[in-house]
Amino acid sequence: MPAHADPLRIALQAGLYVFFFILTSWLFVLSGLGTVFGIWVGSALGTFVGAVVANVVTLRIYEGRKLADIGFHWNRTSAHNLLWGLAGGIAAAGMVLAGPLALRLANLEPGTGVEGPVQTFVFVTVILIFGAAGEEILFRGYGFQVLLRSIGPYATILPVGVLFGALHASNPHVTNLGLVNTAGFGMLFGYAFLRSRDLWLPFGLHFGWNFTLPFFGTSVSGIKIGVTGYELQWKAGVLWSGGEYGPEASVLTSVVLLLLWVFLWKAPVRPQPNLLLDEPVEK
Repeated sequence: MPAHADPLRIALQAGLYVFFFILTSWLFVLSGLGTVFGIWVGSALGTFVGAVVANVVTLRIYEGRKLADIGFHWNRTSAHNLLWGLAGGIAAAGMVLAGPLALRLANLEPGTGVEGPVQTFVFVTVILIFGAAGEEILFRGYGFQVLLRSIGPYATILPVGVLFGALHASNPHVTNLGLVNTAGFGMLFGYAFLRSRDLWLPFGLHFGWNFTLPFFGTSVSGIKIGVTGYELQWKAGVLWSGGEYGPEASVLTSVVLLLLWVFLWKAPVRPQPNLLLDEPVEK
């Protein structure tokens, strides 16, 4: 831990951050909006609203800064990093599914019909954007960056990644391998932030992955999202398919995760100035 880091201050910053997220999420649920929108949509919107409020309040209290200062400024470098993130996330999901389809270990079969495919596509895309953005703002936002500048990358990325995985333990049909892979994604997104020093790269990876899976008729973290009216039917076992939790609980995803680490290590990511990390912590 850096000599200037005050453990009590760090604990207060992180604690208040978590408090405001929980409070806002609780008020969102209490309002009944989660019930109105349904479990999946309500969870995505609730996480987004809670994460934004937690960041806005703690940024104002401790830093006197605005939400964009956690790494959401938009410029040419942001677009560059976002595109590389999208490319990595989409390609990774495609790799997990293309092999089994090519080898006929899985087939796309007609499933439950989708009413209004264009409207469904737009609706699902928007909710997936809110879902990925909310989780990145929450897990790679102010709380994460306070820890990063105070205790360093390893002591931050590893435990926050594990926490990211653990908080998916209540998802439908979750498995141990699914939790391990999800934690691996949490660490990967943390490393993506470390490389780019913005949220556009991890958001691109996160959204690209979540966006691609439903179009192959598979579950995303245990949640089935109908988009095309087709479903992926597996002939291989659960170890390869991930079962009802989806490909994130498969060994194929474990392998692709390792490839994504190499991709991030080699990709021409452009680091951005970050006011929270570049300015010294108060002594």
